Amino acid sequence: MKVALIAPPWLPVPPEGYGGTEAVIDRLARGLSQAGHDVILFTTGDSQCPVRKRWLLPRAMPHMLNNSIVELRHVMHAYDAVADCDIVHDHTITGMVHALAHPELQVVTTSHGPFGYDELDIFSRVASRVPIIAISECQAASAGGMPIAAVIHHGLDLDAFPIGEVADDYFLFLGRMSPTKGAREAIEIARAAGVRLLIAAKMREPAEYRYFDEQVAPLLGDGISYVGEVGGAEKTRLLGGAKALLNPISWPEPFGLVMIEALACGTPVLTLPNGAAPEIVDDGVTGFLCADVEEMTKRMADIGDLDRRACRAAVERRFSTERMVADHVALYTRVLAGTL
Repeated sequence: MKVALIAPPWLPVPPEGYGGTEAVIDRLARGLSQAGHDVILFTTGDSQCPVRKRWLLPRAMPHMLNNSIVELRHVMHAYDAVADCDIVHDHTITGMVHALAHPELQVVTTSHGPFGYDELDIFSRVASRVPIIAISECQAASAGGMPIAAVIHHGLDLDAFPIGEVADDYFLFLGRMSPTKGAREAIEIARAAGVRLLIAAKMREPAEYRYFDEQVAPLLGDGISYVGEVGGAEKTRLLGGAKALLNPISWPEPFGLVMIEALACGTPVLTLPNGAAPEIVDDGVTGFLCADVEEMTKRMADIGDLDRRACRAAVERRFSTERMVADHVALYTRVLAGTL
């Protein structure tokens, strides 16, 4: 099967640091190629994913994030470049709308963000022509009756996330410097429990700097440290060495890649039961689903009761790249056969 993957133009594939969508696209591209499929990735010229690539923009454009003109131009050139593929898997927003102008192509799209009012207005107008993939049951349930072609959880390359040998004396917050991600709440939990906390978070945009300056920076010190944005080997080292990942999210996050990354490294997850968290964390086995931050604080003392090998095993069983690829190939096959 000849498969085209169209990535957004904001970050390279894979990303150098934070970038969940681009990390997933990278793993899907590699996995499809390893499974024997002919893959073309339309991305930006600085991408290092080891498959055949095409691009318009020589470099990713994070400073132009969500600029519709930039993305649409990127998408129009993408559709020209992949016109001979059996199936086009579009990961952009404007791309699925542009697909309507190409009835000769078989196109599917993945929604990587929440289905808010604006998103549903757009997706629902193309759903009959472009099958939509959701990344969690929670996200699919918020689609307001719009048809969802498949729910496909993200996957990881297990070799890239080795299980940590020994848990160190710290807990970890890893994500984005945003109120909905809960860095301030993670600090409050760590303070109340009297434990050390490392905060590794993306901080590039004005709103992220404001949140850090107003809500996080004043609480640092005495065992609470901000270590910056991390990626690659440093990220896996921090994940593998942590006693647990603190993930006090306050919004219905469609997936939550950081949780399966932590579990792959053998690190349990303490989180609130928002979004897809209940689909990822097995309460009392691979972490704790807590009603509120007060319960998260209390359950910190029980982390030692959890088996880190069970955390790893859960990812091997449910969140591997191989499973993710197989689920996508099954959907592609149904689309091409006209049996969706």
